[in-house]
Amino acid sequence: MPDNEKGNGTDKTSTRRAFLKSSGLTIGGLVVGGTIGTFLGRGEPETGVKTEQAEPTPVQNPNEALMFFYPDEYQKTMAAAERIFPADDLGPGAKELNVAIYIDHQLASQWGVNARDYRLGPWYNPEPTQGSQIKLLRKDLFRLGLKELDNYSNKNYQKDFVALEASEQDEILVAFEQGEAGSLSGVSSSEFFKLLRTLTMEGVYADPMYGGNNQMNGWAMRKYPGTRMNYVKEIESTEFIELEPQSLRNHMGH
Repeated sequence: MPDNEKGNGTDKTSTRRAFLKSSGLTIGGLVVGGTIGTFLGRGEPETGVKTEQAEPTPVQNPNEALMFFYPDEYQKTMAAAERIFPADDLGPGAKELNVAIYIDHQLASQWGVNARDYRLGPWYNPEPTQGSQIKLLRKDLFRLGLKELDNYSNKNYQKDFVALEASEQDEILVAFEQGEAGSLSGVSSSEFFKLLRTLTMEGVYADPMYGGNNQMNGWAMRKYPGTRMNYVKEIESTEFIELEPQSLRNHMGH
C-alpha cells in the first residue's frame, strides 16, 4: 500500500478500529460505546497478544425492560401500586412483585390504545352497572392520572407523590377513588383509580411472562399451583397436595 494511503505510516484498519473502540456506535437505536466488542464480538487486540475477555452480563429478565413509562412515571406507578397492595407478613407487595412492569407492558400494548374497543360513540354517562364510556385511551388516562397525582400532592402537601409518607399517599389515593382530585381532561379522577387498582391486582396474579407476579410469589401467597396442563395424578389422591407454582414458561421450554 502506498505511503499516502497509510496516513503517515498508520494502518487505516487500526485507526478505524481504535476510533470505534473509543466512540459511540448506534445499533438499532442502542448507543454502544467502548463495549462494542461485547455485542459484535471482539477481534484480536492491537498487540496481537490474546487476552481473556469477560463474558457479557446476560439480562436476568427481558420482561423487566420498560416499554411505555418514563422513569419518573414508573416510580409513581410503583409507589401507588404498593399502597394498593402493600407488603406485609403474608408476603411481598406490588413493588417486589414487579406490578409496575406489568402495567407498563399493558399500556404499551394494543390494549393500551383500546384497539379492540368500539370508539365511535355516542358517549353517554354510564349507569353504575355499566362500564366506562370515556373517549380517552387507557394509556392517556393513566398518564394524565400520574401527572395529577403530583399536582394534587403538591397542592395538599407541597411534595411530589413519591416523596409523601405512606399515610399521606393513602389519603391522596382515597381522594382519587372518590373523584375529589382534579379532572383528567374531562374525566373523573375515580376512573384513573379504577384503572390503577385493576391493573395492580392483575399484575400481582397474572402469569409472570407478562412482567408481573415476580417469581410467582403472588400465586405462592394463595397456594395457587399456576398454569399446569392437567391434574391427572393429583386428582385421584384423597390427601391435600400442595404444588409448587408453574408458569406458562414451564410449558414453553424457555
